[in-house]
Amino acid sequence: MRKQYARHASLGLCAMLAASISGCAKNPEPSAVAPRFFTAPDSAMRALPFSEAVQVGSLLFVSGQIGALPGSLTLAPGGIGPESKQAIENIRTILARHGATLKDVVKCSIFLADIREWAAFNEVYRQYFSAPYPARSAFGANGLAMGARVEVECVAAVRPAS
Repeated sequence: MRKQYARHASLGLCAMLAASISGCAKNPEPSAVAPRFFTAPDSAMRALPFSEAVQVGSLLFVSGQIGALPGSLTLAPGGIGPESKQAIENIRTILARHGATLKDVVKCSIFLADIREWAAFNEVYRQYFSAPYPARSAFGANGLAMGARVEVECVAAVRPAS
């Protein structure tokens, strides 16, 4: 990696990373792929200052989802279990809107208001994901939006935008 870094040091960080990821070290100027930004169809979510998802090439980045009931900013009642289920259902809905499924997910980041609820989250997670599991990170957070117990964000591999 150091040898490759030295070879591409003059390219700038973004070009170097792109060259490393795509394996195009012989061509230091990979073609740029314009990101596509997707807004949520319901007005409650559209009013928030972020895209529901962004596609760059064959990767779909789904914004963090809390356990908000569809069409509202109200959390699913009942704590970590119901909120986790609703958050993943929200992700499933977003993926479907963009031609993907949970099987296309390659990475998840989990934010928990209380890291002691990690095992309870995993019970729900296993209902939606099976081996081979996506890569995953889990973090204890000092508060989440709207008092949520959990927030989940994912990256999925999809067909490149045409």
